[in-house]
Amino acid sequence: MYFKLQHLEVNMDYKLENKTALVTGSTAGIGFSIAKMLADEGVNVIINGRTEERVNSAIDTIKSFRPHAKLIPCVIDLSTKEGSTKLFQQIPQIDILVNNLEIYEVKAFNEITDEDWLNIFNVNVMSGIRLSRQYLPSMLKNNWGRIIFISSESGVQIPIEMIHYGMTKSAQIAIARGLAEMTAGSGVTVNSVLPGPTQSEGVKQFIETLGKERALTAAQIEKDLFSKDRPSSLLKRLATTDEVAAMVTYLCSPLSAATNGAAVRVDGGVVRSIV
Repeated sequence: MYFKLQHLEVNMDYKLENKTALVTGSTAGIGFSIAKMLADEGVNVIINGRTEERVNSAIDTIKSFRPHAKLIPCVIDLSTKEGSTKLFQQIPQIDILVNNLEIYEVKAFNEITDEDWLNIFNVNVMSGIRLSRQYLPSMLKNNWGRIIFISSESGVQIPIEMIHYGMTKSAQIAIARGLAEMTAGSGVTVNSVLPGPTQSEGVKQFIETLGKERALTAAQIEKDLFSKDRPSSLLKRLATTDEVAAMVTYLCSPLSAATNGAAVRVDGGVVRSIV
């Protein structure tokens, strides 16, 4: 892997050549950056999205600077049971599963309907459960595999403005730990990764919208975010998606064999707890 993080140039071999990885929701944001970095390591990456246009665009973008990337299009809605079943029929075995698919919304608790609760749980939690249930057995049989849930610091510090989202992120941490217990003594690991505020597609759109409403620039909105809403941040800025993807790529590699059942924080120091 060769990539730039701010002004730091990194060149490492994560020993992932010819592994096959599924990154759900990988047409933009953190998922896209993870797919891009895994492709750079020689991984056969399944690019997943709900529309052919988005999937093809993501593949074209990666190939524009990584012409030899081994990418497999997957135009399937993996938030549904039918979608995950269809994928498993097409691709019955993978080495790496990154459960990145998620939705979120800012909504006051009293306005969150039963349907909202069930929908966000189904997309954020059940999608990862279904895929893990399908692919974990073959990983254990082969004595090697990686499952990673992209959770959030919101699963530890539940945000009052989207409690239902925080609930799903807590659930992912619990599921990852429970599945890790099933891998004891094997070459399979299951971990969760907890990004903090990140420059994802959704966050950028949210900041732009908020900026227009308040007649402020994106830079001013970001500054307010860390002075008012996330004052405990040590990074004092939005993390880049590549900074999160770098941690995920390491956890996908054989080099991370001793990290299992962990909730790994890439939160810029937002969570004050030392454990």
